[in-house]
Amino acid sequence: MTVDQSLDLPFSHVPVLPQEVVEGLAIHPGGHYLDATVGGGGHSRLILEAAADVKVTALDQDQWAIAAAQKNLAEFGDRVQFHHTNFAAFDPKDLKFDGILADLGVSSTQFDVAERGFSFRHTAPLDMRMDQRQTLTAADIINHWEEVKLANTFYTYGEERLSRRIARQIVGQRPFETTTELADAIARCVPKAYRYGRIHPATRVFQALRIAVNQELDVLESFLAKAPTWLKPDGRLVVISFHSLEDRIVKHRLRENELVRVLTKKPILPTDAEMSENSRSRSAKLRIAERKPSDDA
Repeated sequence: MTVDQSLDLPFSHVPVLPQEVVEGLAIHPGGHYLDATVGGGGHSRLILEAAADVKVTALDQDQWAIAAAQKNLAEFGDRVQFHHTNFAAFDPKDLKFDGILADLGVSSTQFDVAERGFSFRHTAPLDMRMDQRQTLTAADIINHWEEVKLANTFYTYGEERLSRRIARQIVGQRPFETTTELADAIARCVPKAYRYGRIHPATRVFQALRIAVNQELDVLESFLAKAPTWLKPDGRLVVISFHSLEDRIVKHRLRENELVRVLTKKPILPTDAEMSENSRSRSAKLRIAERKPSDDA
């Protein structure tokens, strides 16, 4: 399937922590908000419906997500402006926002479309690019990076304790073409107790590959440095993370930034009811910061 064909597929987006996001952004009539990761438009819809005459600037590096959000939010007309870009590369120029949201999770729809290569539940090319315009793929990393670099990537980005063993197996068996080939090779080289544990033994490696392909932690650092400068005084920055590496960066960068005050001493977590209805929300953590008045910054 080509990217253009995949644009026609339904892109659902059940927003995590919906009430908490709306309250965290302190949405008010006539406000202008930035959805830095619009996905299918679930959170943007909540923002647009929360108060009268609200406007949203919506970003996503995934052209499929942008196409889906444009369709899903068409009823709001020019109250929504779309930009196909990574949030770290966005330049609002002189525009300031009343609030900014960044939902760092990968959409379940992106996992479910085999051709994207994010999941080993489907046989697919080792791709994992959020932005199809970039050249680096998971196949490039798996088939060409040196063993030590692979091991370090799996350990650093996937917190995989068997990273050296897995990297050695991959280098000895490559090249790999598909997600399932790679997942099977990983499963074969780990102890039985690990192979049949709570999660599939390839899970952390696939997380690490996705982060490396899309430079997720680097762009998050860049975004967190820039985003406070895009806020009006008293504007809110709301960030939802889904694993400890992201949350650690969000926690420390917000605390260190002199332009904002952190409003969440501890992250806001989903309720039991939400977790039972939306399993994707289970690992979500939401943190909020507020732009200080100009005379305090």
